[in-house]
Amino acid sequence: MRAPPAFPTCLPPRQTPPGTAVSPPLAPQPAWASTLHLRYGRRHGRSTAHSRHAGALRVLAALHPEGPDICHHVLVHPPGGLVGGDRLDIRCDVEAQAHALVTTPGATRFYRSLGAPAVQTLDATLHEGTRLEWLPLETLAYNACLGENRSRFTLAPGAELFAWDMLALGLPAAGQAFQSGRFTQHLELPGVWLERGQLDATDAALLHSPSGLAGRTALGTLVFASGSPIAAPRRDALLDAARQLACGDAERPAGATSPHPQVVVLRAASHRIEPLAALFKQVWAAWRHLAWDLPPCAPRVWAT
Repeated sequence: MRAPPAFPTCLPPRQTPPGTAVSPPLAPQPAWASTLHLRYGRRHGRSTAHSRHAGALRVLAALHPEGPDICHHVLVHPPGGLVGGDRLDIRCDVEAQAHALVTTPGATRFYRSLGAPAVQTLDATLHEGTRLEWLPLETLAYNACLGENRSRFTLAPGAELFAWDMLALGLPAAGQAFQSGRFTQHLELPGVWLERGQLDATDAALLHSPSGLAGRTALGTLVFASGSPIAAPRRDALLDAARQLACGDAERPAGATSPHPQVVVLRAASHRIEPLAALFKQVWAAWRHLAWDLPPCAPRVWAT
């Protein structure tokens, strides 16, 4: 976490001797900006990874725990979070026939802002026949934050995607409710599907009414998407699996739908992020088997 600025002490003004040069006051520290370009390809029967970054955001070494066909990558941001004015921009290109799974070692944190928003963007392009699993751990929106999290996935015919967006408002377990601030979520498949919402701490109807979140502070979206229409039997199998795993928990309502022939979506809300994340991991594992005939292979960082 970035250290807060020190407050001046109440000392008497220092007397400057005549003729002494006076240094100008220090300029405010600029916001931190980072860019990361990820590129996945297929070389000699192996999914490969290349990256280029500017700033603090970067990736760890590529791993292949499932064999050469699938590349696992972990994004790391050493500052530990974003404050007002910070910006993280990620570009991800998945070349033909490559398969990548991208995650994070911990939550992405949006801290209190003094006025400027903190923004994270992802622009991913999946070429023909590719697979991408975009599975970062949850986002934490601290009280008084002004945050935006935008993700856009462009899929060529035959490309397929698993992606999720999990958000927790405030730190209720620590008695720090989301009482002020605003957070915007944006999840888009251009020309196919768009989910965008703004969560304002002053919007009581959205956050507290029975027709809204009813006091729940965690919400999320899990999507399976294809660059081509999903065959009806396959789509129905995905929906059935999600509904069976999600049913029976009144404290964590969830619903699975197919708003477009190329998209299957599971949405859920909860009073805590842990039950929601557990559900999404279960459904992702079931969907991975149904859609790709692959067993789940949870990244090792999820267990640390």
